[in-house]
Amino acid sequence: MLRYRLSDSDLSEVRFAISPLNELGLSLRALSDPARFPTHLRWVRRVTDDLPAHALEILRALVDERHWVPDFLNPVPTTPLTRFDDELDAVAALPGSRVDRDLDAVHRVRPAPLRGPAETVRDRVLDAVATYWDASFRTTWARMRGVLDADIVHRGRTVGRSGLVGMFADLAPAVSFGGRTVSLALRDPRDRTIDTGGAGLTLIPSLFTLRVSSPVTDDGPPSVIYPARGSATLWEPVRPRGSGALRNLLGATRAGLLLELRRPGSSTELAARHGVSTSAVNQHLRAMHDAGLLTRARHGRSTLYLTSELGESLAAVADDATPG
Repeated sequence: MLRYRLSDSDLSEVRFAISPLNELGLSLRALSDPARFPTHLRWVRRVTDDLPAHALEILRALVDERHWVPDFLNPVPTTPLTRFDDELDAVAALPGSRVDRDLDAVHRVRPAPLRGPAETVRDRVLDAVATYWDASFRTTWARMRGVLDADIVHRGRTVGRSGLVGMFADLAPAVSFGGRTVSLALRDPRDRTIDTGGAGLTLIPSLFTLRVSSPVTDDGPPSVIYPARGSATLWEPVRPRGSGALRNLLGATRAGLLLELRRPGSSTELAARHGVSTSAVNQHLRAMHDAGLLTRARHGRSTLYLTSELGESLAAVADDATPG
């Protein structure tokens, strides 16, 4: 059990953030044990086919039998707008002592690819991580980020509607919140209580975690990684949906978009899922927004769309008209 005890100031410093490097680090679990992540199986198969054998060996070596990953690959972001290249530069600047500490915290006996002088190991890992990013995440990150952004918007609305108590209750079964203490029922057998002491608490949605997790060591910024909503649909092909009446009214593409946008989404995410250009999706979204079928809100550099009350009424009619 891990408990984060929040101060008065920390209660207003519970924040959400996204880290590309954190997602990459957590995805190494799927590379090392694909059977535990069936949702990502096709993606893992493609990635392993594309990665050079030496890079794949290093990446798999980073994960231990408990599915722990070194903390330097799971940085705690300070904003939803964190860039991968900036995070990689920060790892490159880490002293060898930090790299050694994080690796030894995960591995009782280091695998061969992670042995040697700390700076050499760090550079070896960085090369493998950069290769991995280029082979997999660079082309899919916009799609992944869209799901993560949508999750954060949902959590923010839950806070506005039900407060922190309601938001934490909806976060994951292993999370509870009472008064000033956030409790995490982890597989880690250690029993720990950490006073956040004004450092706040960062909540990080992930597509590559099955339950909540936290940093391996206790001296980093307090954070909770939790499963993002919608991760199960990330790789599903988009098929026409809705009743014939709705498609006749709006057209197949706009009918499909209306039904998808019952959860928030960006034009970039939708374009990736539909295999069309972002500009084409933007044209549809603007027209539907102007017609009152969608609402929109800025989230960082993205605009997220969501069905309006009118749009939801039309979507509900489509549901009723769809054969059971």
